[in-house]
Amino acid sequence: MTNLPPTATASAGKTRQDGAGLTVPSRRSRALTYTALALALAATLMPFVWMLLGSFKTQGELLRDPSGWLPKSPTLSNYTTWLDDLHIGHYFFNSVIVAVFTVLGNLVFCSMIGYALAKLDFPGKRLLFILVMITLMVPGVVTFVPLFVMVAKLGMVDTYPALILPFVASPLGVFLMRQFMLDIPDSLLEAARIDGAGQVRTFTRIVLPLCGPPLATLTILTFLGSWNNFLWPLVAAQSQDKFTLPVALALYSQGENSTHYGLLLAGSVLVITPMVALFIALQRFFVQGVASTGIK
Repeated sequence: MTNLPPTATASAGKTRQDGAGLTVPSRRSRALTYTALALALAATLMPFVWMLLGSFKTQGELLRDPSGWLPKSPTLSNYTTWLDDLHIGHYFFNSVIVAVFTVLGNLVFCSMIGYALAKLDFPGKRLLFILVMITLMVPGVVTFVPLFVMVAKLGMVDTYPALILPFVASPLGVFLMRQFMLDIPDSLLEAARIDGAGQVRTFTRIVLPLCGPPLATLTILTFLGSWNNFLWPLVAAQSQDKFTLPVALALYSQGENSTHYGLLLAGSVLVITPMVALFIALQRFFVQGVASTGIK
């Protein structure tokens, strides 16, 4: 048997696998990857942690030491001001109403349009999909003024329909549902039709139960967009009775001569808490929906 030279033996030792089945370079690269991910996570969470801790500070402490972390004299006055004096519950109710009905509208209409574009044959189908993609690329600011003029002529300014109807179907939701439904086997739909199921029953009994991941993804994206929407509610809701949380947060955290940073931070915590809770509840379906919805 030929003996290996010392250099070959040393190089073989460098690539020798350990007990976990990983080579030494592989372990180093994995450690570097985990370190980079941990640093990125810390950099992402730092502003939110500072916001949470700052919401327990007084206005004076925030102005004296803006970069400080732990509050020296923790207080709940910012939260009690929102809950008792500014009646944030009313604005929270408005945001919930607008977000829930906007989400329900997108789940219904985007699913129906996506099903038609993916599984039905009709004249102009390809042109309709092209129009949806073009609409997806148009910035929302471009249609802002025409949309407000339309709502004003319909007499819906300062009403819930004015805050909901313009967003009950989104091009992104149509695209998301269509791309997922393209993967549903046509043979499954044909079997349902052979059994006597019509289009409505096939859609509700066969297609929708298979669309859990994209529906969850659409729910999160739509809720996030509606909950954070500021410019449209600011214009369409012209009285305090119809203000949503972002509008109330922007208006009531501004004093006569300065910004009430404690109120702003506390209000921000109250605004993002429902979104975080929703994402935690649906994150598994969200990842599945994004991963399984590709571009054909």
